[in-house]
Amino acid sequence: MQLNRIVAFYKTMGDPTRVRIVALLAKGPLHGQAIAGKLGLTAPTITHHLKKLRDIHVVYERRDKNTIYFYLNESMINQQALVLTQLLEKRGEELEDMVESSLERQKIIGNFFTKEGKLKNIPAQRKKKLMVFEHIVRGLKRGKKYDEKELNEYIMQFHDDYATIRREFIINHYMYRENSIYELNPEEMWAK
Repeated sequence: MQLNRIVAFYKTMGDPTRVRIVALLAKGPLHGQAIAGKLGLTAPTITHHLKKLRDIHVVYERRDKNTIYFYLNESMINQQALVLTQLLEKRGEELEDMVESSLERQKIIGNFFTKEGKLKNIPAQRKKKLMVFEHIVRGLKRGKKYDEKELNEYIMQFHDDYATIRREFIINHYMYRENSIYELNPEEMWAK
């Protein structure tokens, strides 16, 4: 059983400095020097902790000229929290099925996204495609209305073919569109 990945996540997150880094990145992307300054630590110490967080896919990085910015992968944290909650609620074989399903999702995300968070290609298989789109859409805010340009810019962080992905968001009921304004649907409406 691949419970090792869940254990690795919580072991890595068990360090107070890493929790503080996650809390900082929850407010927005930062570069390593800014994180070091805010936490009063040296750059090599921050580099060490960021590597550990990258290994469990909690942070990803994007380069802007000579500066590397670190971003929080909120969907990974939410997914791990959901796994832990479900572990507490389920027992026996249901537990193993749920863990395997979560691990399958993590594996698919790992296969289709680069470490920087870019989508390599849109999966052909529907099940994998839905997992990939759900991963992307989880970065959008509930209740917020997005105009088409804003949504395109958000999608382009992941993949250049924003028109196809935007259309898939509508087809698979992740989002609702009216007069070129997009809004997230409740999760219960999302295609499964």
